[in-house]
Parts: sequence; C-alpha cells; structure tokens
Amino acid sequence: MEAESKIHPLAIVHENAKIGKNVEIGPFAVIGENVEIGDGTRIEPHAVITGWTKIGKDCVIFPGASIGAEPQDLKFVGEKSYVYIGDRTKVREYATIHRACGAEEETRIGNDCLLMAYTHVAHNAIIGNNVIMANNASVAGHVIVEDRAVLGGFAGVHQFVKIGRNAMVGGFSKLVQDVVPYTIVDGRPANVCGLNSVGIARAGISVSSRKAIKQAYRILYRSGLKLAQAISVIEQEVDSCAEVEHFLRFLRNADRGICRENHEGNN
Repeated sequence: MEAESKIHPLAIVHENAKIGKNVEIGPFAVIGENVEIGDGTRIEPHAVITGWTKIGKDCVIFPGASIGAEPQDLKFVGEKSYVYIGDRTKVREYATIHRACGAEEETRIGNDCLLMAYTHVAHNAIIGNNVIMANNASVAGHVIVEDRAVLGGFAGVHQFVKIGRNAMVGGFSKLVQDVVPYTIVDGRPANVCGLNSVGIARAGISVSSRKAIKQAYRILYRSGLKLAQAISVIEQEVDSCAEVEHFLRFLRNADRGICRENHEGNN
C-alpha cells in the first residue's frame, strides 16, 4: 500500500488489496483481498468492497455502499468474476453493485457516472460513461445503459434491456423493452414521450445532427411504418452522421423490441 494513502486504523483492508496513491479509506470500511483502488479515490465509512473489483481514479464511494458482492442469481456457483468501475464515478449511500455471473465475466461501470442512494446494478450489467441513476433506480442482469443516459428515481429495468445513448427514463418507470437513443420514456410499462432535446443539446451534438436525429425519430415513430421499414427509410432519406448511424445500429439490434410512442402526450 502506498505511503501517501490515508487509511483509518478502524478500516479493514486485506494485505493483498492494491491501494493506489492518495487514497482515503474511512473507519469500518472493508476492502477485500482481490480489490484494486485507483489513485485519489475516497472510500467513506462502512463501505464494503469485495470480490475481484477494480475501481478507477478519483472516485468516491459513500457510506454503506456494497461493491463486488456475489450476484443474486441462482446460477452462480462461486466462479471468479469481476466488477470494473471507471474514473471519477460517485457511488452514493447504500448503492449495490454485484459482480458478474459466469467465469471471467464482468459487471462494468464507466467514467464520470453518478449512482445515487440505494441504486442497484446487477450482475453482467454494462453502464456507460456519464450515466446518472437517481435514487432507488435498479437495473437487472445483463442490462446495457449507454453513455449519458439518465434513469429517474425508482425506475426498474428488466434483464437484457438496452437503454440508448442520451436517453432519459422517467421516475418509477417500468422498462421491459429497449429505449431508443435520444428519447424520453416514462410509464408502466414505459412509452416514448418525445426526443430528449435538452440532453442532446447539452451533449454538444451539432445543430445539423440534431435535425437529422429529429427526422429519424419522426420516421420511426410518426410514419406508421414497421420497424424494418422505418430503418430502410431512415437509411435512404436521412443525412448520415455519427448520431444517426448509432440510432440505426441500435434499432437493428433491438432484440426485445423498442418502447413505442405515447400518443396521449403533446409531442
């Protein structure tokens, strides 16, 4: 362990754990044998980090958080699996992040994420960069959440669902189908309410690309076409850009189907 780190004498840190420089570990925190903690990360009191878990630089793990525990999956039989957390991510009070089910499999969370209090990330889930999960939001096993998505409080995401880039999920929503990138969804089950225009603008997406996204959205949701037909029309009629290409890739791989538009809203 690096001399520069500040480890409280009441913390329990396994001698084989790898602790970076300028790490702070508070009283009654527990750090397991196979844990790696990057430089500048702060572990607050009563946090528990176990399993084969690697946490990046300048993260903050708040009191009571549990990271790297065995997955809540009956198929799990003690195999070696992982949790990876990127840099500058904050994990708030009593959040739970479980390691993967399946030998050498992983649960992964990206850079600059905020997981608020009591959020849950299940086994084999993949969370991108700049993702926000509000209080009590939960994602089940094998869920994928792409970059800059926002999940409202108490949102529940069914296993294997994908949430697209820059999407926003309303609080208390129930997600059983994939959420198309750049959209807002809400409800039980969730329906599309429109484009996440504010989130798209804040992401620095160019005006021309925003126009192309809006055109692709209207073809998908307002033309009355079936999904395969809408994809074909978007390919032919919408100017190509990185955002539209991602939109199309997502649609082609929406194995669970996509959330449909809520026609009761004013969109």
